[in-house]
Amino acid sequence: MSNQDQEIAVITGASSGIGKVYADRFAKRGYGLLLVARRKDRLDALSTELQQKYGVKVDVLVADLANVDDLKKVGTAIASNEQITVLVNNAGTAVMKPSVEIPIQDLENQMDVNAKAVTYLSQAILPRFIERNSGTIINIGSVLSFYALTFSTAYSASKAHVMLYTIGLRDELENTGVKVQLVLPAATHTEIWEVGGIGVENLSQETVMSVDNLVDAALAGLDQGETVTLPSVEDASLWETFDAARIKMFQAAQTKNPASRYGLAQ
Repeated sequence: MSNQDQEIAVITGASSGIGKVYADRFAKRGYGLLLVARRKDRLDALSTELQQKYGVKVDVLVADLANVDDLKKVGTAIASNEQITVLVNNAGTAVMKPSVEIPIQDLENQMDVNAKAVTYLSQAILPRFIERNSGTIINIGSVLSFYALTFSTAYSASKAHVMLYTIGLRDELENTGVKVQLVLPAATHTEIWEVGGIGVENLSQETVMSVDNLVDAALAGLDQGETVTLPSVEDASLWETFDAARIKMFQAAQTKNPASRYGLAQ
């Protein structure tokens, strides 16, 4: 396949960790790549490595997704490229502290990267995917999307956005050829623990999955048709129970009457 005909996968946060492994795996599958991250030196090194290893075309786009101008630059680039068939919204950051200790600027940065960028870039590529009736969006959330630790409240909230946004997109696009996958990792051996102020060495190593296993499991889930993938959860019915309870609670809320426990006149 010529470079002009080659399908392209866009991967954000591609300079390390989960994004770097996704880049390797999609290159191995024969995709051309558009790698997005802040660190040009790492992107250039990865680009050279993957082109030599797999013979695919790799372009890089240096961008800080917390910066609105950079985010718009990436959105414009992917919206206008007809060869793009996959978007992996992986870029993320973490501030792991009690909420009152987090500076507002850090909160804004976390929300911009973890939530706003995922939404903006998905919306940028969706019109072309819908017009073509094909394409895949992979959004990297977290098990902290549905659980908050005492030091992860703001981070969990940003990832909760990713979870509900992706589930909503999945339902919107159910009768189309566009695929949407929500990946919910637990602890994974990446740099985000250092960024968040908690070294990965301080975690129980029995709970920390390797990045290779995480990405390979997520892609296996995608290949199997999963729309929600929890790579470290053995019992898949746990998600089904959670999802069913979520829907049941919403349905139970659809009444004009206050619940009887409040003792109000009907």
